[in-house]
Amino acid sequence: MTLGDLGANVIKVERPGSGDETRGWGPPFDDRGESAYYLSVNRNKLSVAIDLDLPEDISVLEQLIRSADVVLDNFRPGTLERRGLNVAALLEDQRELLWCTLTGFGPTSSRPGYDFVVQAESGWMAITGDPAGPPMKVGVALADVLAGKDATISILAGLASRGRGRSPAERRTFVSLAGSAVAALVNVAQNALVSGQDAGRWGNAHANLVPYQLFDASDRPIVIAVGSDAQWTSCVRALGLEYLAADPRLATNAGRIANRETIVAAMSARVESRPAAHWLAALAHAGVPAGIVRSVPEALAGVDASPLTGVAPNAPGMVRLPPPTLDEHGTLVRRYGWNAFERLTPAQRR
Repeated sequence: MTLGDLGANVIKVERPGSGDETRGWGPPFDDRGESAYYLSVNRNKLSVAIDLDLPEDISVLEQLIRSADVVLDNFRPGTLERRGLNVAALLEDQRELLWCTLTGFGPTSSRPGYDFVVQAESGWMAITGDPAGPPMKVGVALADVLAGKDATISILAGLASRGRGRSPAERRTFVSLAGSAVAALVNVAQNALVSGQDAGRWGNAHANLVPYQLFDASDRPIVIAVGSDAQWTSCVRALGLEYLAADPRLATNAGRIANRETIVAAMSARVESRPAAHWLAALAHAGVPAGIVRSVPEALAGVDASPLTGVAPNAPGMVRLPPPTLDEHGTLVRRYGWNAFERLTPAQRR
């Protein structure tokens, strides 16, 4: 979808009958019967249903591949080869073709890749949630999202290197959900590597920064995120806790971490005495990062978003096509191949 947002013509190849599994991941469903889950990631694509067990359909697919710039697949190892599609041979024949395979756990693993399982095995759940509670997943399928972005980066890098005589092996890349998720541990991973200790869970606090967490104002929760010593001084003065600014033990972040409980107790008592709006205004005036905990509808209120095409592109792209129904463009794609995009009617571009 991101590549489509950026202007690529994308043909989505789906199984006949049921299509993309996420079409059934609801409710909610829209008035066409498409799930909100499916709609969220499928704009700017054409859909064609192809049966990989039919030789004539394999022929259609191979023709599309031979005239494509990029192929993206998420099949288990050997699936395409068993149906007569030799990826290595196609890359050898098409000297500029790029092929990116998305997997759950790497190119040699046949394990199905589901975000929830990957969040568990990547260490995410071990560090998410209340310290006294059970492991917790992130509220969105973030491993899926990150792997998609990593695949996009891989593909864009490959397109940027076209014409440089890259070998078939160099033009085939593999992106795994597990790999993207573990890489996304970033500073948490580095903490464990440097200290030799497990990361543990911090809930709404931060392992390396204090104060950097959620506080309850008198009406609703807010977060305060102090990232420097200067912000610390500004923060406590904005809260009317000048005595903390005068304490030399708290002048550096390392000292604040050592005295985390003292700081959190003082700030919690102070913040809960006034409404969130009061503290946000005071902290904003002092240049301290802070924000309210918004609901999803509140977060979407000021955003360009549609019930049909989802949240507008963040990258410099545009919405050109709504998410397709299953095989909506099958006749056009089978007849015209990639030229199907030029045959779309105004109604299909709505």
